[in-house]
Amino acid sequence: MTFLAEHYDLFRGLHIIAVIAWMAGMLYLPRLYVYHTRATRGSEMDATFQEMEVKLLRIIINPAMIATWLFGLCLIAADGQIRGWGFLGQPWMLTKLVGVVFLSGWHGFLAGARKKFAAGTQVRSEKFWRMSNELPFLAAVVMVLAVTTEFFSR
Repeated sequence: MTFLAEHYDLFRGLHIIAVIAWMAGMLYLPRLYVYHTRATRGSEMDATFQEMEVKLLRIIINPAMIATWLFGLCLIAADGQIRGWGFLGQPWMLTKLVGVVFLSGWHGFLAGARKKFAAGTQVRSEKFWRMSNELPFLAAVVMVLAVTTEFFSR
């Protein structure tokens, strides 16, 4: 066995911890945007939200996404060594991978929105941010159920 396969449980645990941190940030950032839409441009509240948003992205969300990807790729490599590479074509795995790509794209969208808030060019409504706040959670539900129940393999 290789290092990855021998330490599979460690990588799985680190992956889960990274996903929790990433999801927490991805659920909190749109909530900050909800309240930021109410702030007057150039006000103290605007500056406070900008600081909170940039710190959330740089200190929690970005590192957690990188760790999620890194440990996820380690798990894929270990699984490939342990049981072969056929699992990559399974519907549950494809569902999970599509979800990860969606969450990564959403992460990019949220990071871009932060730049628009900072530049004063943000045009999305409070209602938009309230509704879109649920997207990462819905993606996580689909991904977790796909992996844990292999629901999409039937």
